[in-house]
Amino acid sequence: MNISIIQTDLHWESPSKNREMFDERISTIESDIDLIVLPEMFSTGFSMSPENLAEKWQGPTVKWMQRVATSKKVALAGSLIVEDSGKYYNRLVFVHPDGKIDHYDKRHLFRMSGEHNSYDIGNHRTIVNYKGFRILLLVCYDLRFPVWSRNRNDYDMILIVANFPEPRRYAWNTLLPARAIENQCFVVACNRVGKDGNDVNFSGDSQIIDPQGKVLNIAKPNENKIISANISIQDVNNFRTSFPAHLDADDFVVK
Repeated sequence: MNISIIQTDLHWESPSKNREMFDERISTIESDIDLIVLPEMFSTGFSMSPENLAEKWQGPTVKWMQRVATSKKVALAGSLIVEDSGKYYNRLVFVHPDGKIDHYDKRHLFRMSGEHNSYDIGNHRTIVNYKGFRILLLVCYDLRFPVWSRNRNDYDMILIVANFPEPRRYAWNTLLPARAIENQCFVVACNRVGKDGNDVNFSGDSQIIDPQGKVLNIAKPNENKIISANISIQDVNNFRTSFPAHLDADDFVVK
């Protein structure tokens, strides 16, 4: 699978400007890409004002994602602020090339920014089947909670989108390969750059990591950059066969 990550600054609380910006960035990506990944809350930045910014489920930004995916014949993933059944979610949307939608509502809400007071919590893991890969969807703060992302022999890749601030980039760069190693899976991680409306700076460090924790490609910090890599499901299967650590994993369930 050929994957591209768009690491970029975002227009604060301006969905139309961000959609226009991403149209321009996506137009520069080669046609043989299978999956394009955008940051967390890519249409607004990490805002705690869902009452002003939330779109109805499958509103303008989701329809834009469907248009891009179907016209480019590519899968497109990123999170946005959604109102669904009277509740607000930080929702990661995965649109297939045929326009089909899978989604995941962020489980771990970042209380240090008051996200838990502004949004409703997600309660279900989402695993997407695409191009022979089983893909676990995660959002930002989820990265710190390995029980939630524990591989139960049910996925081959973690896709995580984020607004992970620069002061905690050490944690970001440490936990991403840890998740890859402990779960014997690829990790595809998209983080933003620039400064948001709360004067918080984001360094990016978007990257693609193989099941042994090796970084296949990484964006330079604080740079608007598109990075790409080609990954193979056979690499996952071969490594798990040659080093079957998953057979010795402890059994547990999340309640």
